[in-house]
Amino acid sequence: MECDTALVSQEDKLVNGCATLQAKEVYVAGVKIFYGSQTGTAKRFARALAEAVISLNVPVEVISIGDYDPDDCLLEETTSRNICVFLVATYTDGQPTESAAWFCRWLEEAANDFRFEKTYLKGLRYAVFGLGNSVYVDHYNTVGRNIDRWLWMLSASRIMTCAEGDCNVAQSKHGTIEADFEAWKAKFLSRLQALCRGEKKPCSGKCKKGRCKSPGKQSKESSDHEHGASEYENTEVKPKFMRPYFSFSAPWSYKLIGSHSGVKLCRWTKSMLRGRGGCYKHTFYGIESHRCMEATPSLACANKCVFCWRHHTNPVGTEWRWKMDQPEMILQQAIENHQNMIKQFKGVAGVQAARFEEAMTAKHCALSLVGEPIMYPEINRFVRLLHQHSISTFLVTNAQFPDEIRNLEPVTQLYVSVDASTKESLKRIDRPLFKDFWQRFLDSLKALSEKQQRTVYRLTLVKAWNVDELKAYADLISLGKPDFIEVKGVTYCGKSSASNLTMANVPWHEEVVHFVQELANLIPHYEIACEHEHSNCLLIAHKKFKINGEWCTWINYDRFQELVRAQEQSGGSQTFTGADYAARTPHWALFGSRERGFDPLDVKYQRKNKARDISGC
Repeated sequence: MECDTALVSQEDKLVNGCATLQAKEVYVAGVKIFYGSQTGTAKRFARALAEAVISLNVPVEVISIGDYDPDDCLLEETTSRNICVFLVATYTDGQPTESAAWFCRWLEEAANDFRFEKTYLKGLRYAVFGLGNSVYVDHYNTVGRNIDRWLWMLSASRIMTCAEGDCNVAQSKHGTIEADFEAWKAKFLSRLQALCRGEKKPCSGKCKKGRCKSPGKQSKESSDHEHGASEYENTEVKPKFMRPYFSFSAPWSYKLIGSHSGVKLCRWTKSMLRGRGGCYKHTFYGIESHRCMEATPSLACANKCVFCWRHHTNPVGTEWRWKMDQPEMILQQAIENHQNMIKQFKGVAGVQAARFEEAMTAKHCALSLVGEPIMYPEINRFVRLLHQHSISTFLVTNAQFPDEIRNLEPVTQLYVSVDASTKESLKRIDRPLFKDFWQRFLDSLKALSEKQQRTVYRLTLVKAWNVDELKAYADLISLGKPDFIEVKGVTYCGKSSASNLTMANVPWHEEVVHFVQELANLIPHYEIACEHEHSNCLLIAHKKFKINGEWCTWINYDRFQELVRAQEQSGGSQTFTGADYAARTPHWALFGSRERGFDPLDVKYQRKNKARDISGC
C-alpha cells in the first residue's frame, strides 16, 4: 500500500509509514446562552451574542433561563464541553426577574446544601454578564454576582471575570449598557476562539505581580475581583461575595417575619409540585406536601440540640424576652411570603399546573421550622387564626414547657421531641438551658398524655448517641401515651463548630427499621404502621387506630376543621378526640408495602449523582 506522508497533519499518526487519520480533539462543543430578562434587553443581547458565535462556526443554543431545569440538566454541562453564558438582569430591589427566580433559588440552595458535594459542577465552564442600574447601589447587579458566586461554590470554572452592564449612563463604563455589552462581547469572542484552539490565555500583566498566571496558587489578596485582575481571570479565583438577595437578615433558606418569626419553603413542597413525591407526613398522615407552609412564631429555643440544622445561630432563652409581634401580622406575612416563594415556580419545567394552583392556598402549617413555637405568648391565638383559614396545624415542641402544653388549645397534631430517654443522654444531645430540664421533660410528657387530640413522640436516632436505650424509651412511651411514635434517623446538617456530629452518626435505613422493630416488641399496645424510606423514617401507631384490621393513620382534614369550629363555638363544652377525624391509610403507605412509602401517583426522581443522598427530610 502506498501513501503520501507529505500531507500528514500534526493530528495524524504514522503507522507503518502510512497516515491514519485521528479525530481532532474538540475543546469547545458549543455555547449555551441563558438569559433572564426584565425588559427584553437580556434576550436581545443573547440573540446578538448567538449571531456572533455562529459566525465563528461554533454551535450555539439560546435558552430562556425560566424554561431550563437545573435540577435535571445543569449537571450534564460538567461533561458536555459546552461554554455556558448567563445574561441576567437584576430588579431594582435586588431580586431576579420572574423567569430567573427558580434557577437562582435552586442554585443558591445547591451551593448551600450539605447534600450537594462541593465539586457538584466541576467541569462546567461559564461566563456571566449582569444587567443592572447603579442608581440602586445597594442592589446593583446582585443577581449576576450571586450566580457567579454560587457556580464557583459548586466548583464550576469561570472562563473570564463576571462583567456588568449599567443602565445608568452616568456611571456606565462605556457610556451605555449596550456599549458595555459590546465591549464584553468582543472579549468573550476572543476568549472563546482561544478556548476552541485549546489555548490557555497567559497573564495579561494587569494583575498584581502576575498572580493570575499560576492556577490554584493565588494569595488571598489576589483572590478578589477588586484587584484589577486580567479579563481572563484564572478560573480558580474566588469571586466577590455578595449578600444573598432572598433574605438579607435571615439565613439563605428562610424568610424572617417581624422580629421573631420565620417561614421557609420546604424541599418536599418543591418536590410534590413537580410530581416527584411528598414528605413523610404525606405518607403517614395524608398531608398535601405542595400545600404545606413551614413556619414558626418563635425562632428562639430553650435547647441547643447537637443536630439542629441552624447550628445555633438562632436566639436561645428560657423565657420570652422579645418585643412581641401580633399573630395576625405574623400569619398574614407568612402566607404572603409563602405565596411569593411558590410563585417562583410558575412555568418551571416539571411543575404541574394543577398543583401549582393548589399550592397558592396553604392547607397545612408545620410549626416546626426552628426554635420553640410554644414559647410565643400568643400561640393559641395564632393557632386559632390558622384554623380560621382552614389550615391544619402540626406543632412541634421540645418538651421543656409543660404548662404551655397543658394550656395549648387543640391542634391537628401535637408533637413532642423525645431525643433521648435518660437524663444523661438528653443533656448530652439536646443541651437544654433549664437546670431542671429533666423534670420539665417528664412533666411535658405527662401533659401530652392529657391531650384529647392526636399526639406524637418524635424520636431522632443519632448513631452512637441514643440508639441503645430501648427499655428507657418504652418507659417514656408508657408515661406520655402518644397516639403515634415517629422514629427517624438524624439528618446530618454539615460541619459546624456548634456540633461534632458527622455522617458516621447517621444510621442506615435498615438500622432504623431494626430499632423500630425492637422497640415495638416492648410496647404491647403499639405496632409498626407506616414507612417512608426516603426520609429514613417509620411510624409506630397505637392499635386504637387499627379499625377493623385497617390502619387509619391518615387525617380527615375537613372533619378536623368542623370539629375544632364546633368546639370553639360551644365555648369548649363540645370536645373531640383524635379518633374522630381519622382516615384510612392507603396500602402504599404501610410498612412492608412494595412502594416503601412512595406515592405511586408520583414519579420517583433519582439525582444523577455528585449529590449526597442521606435520606434526610
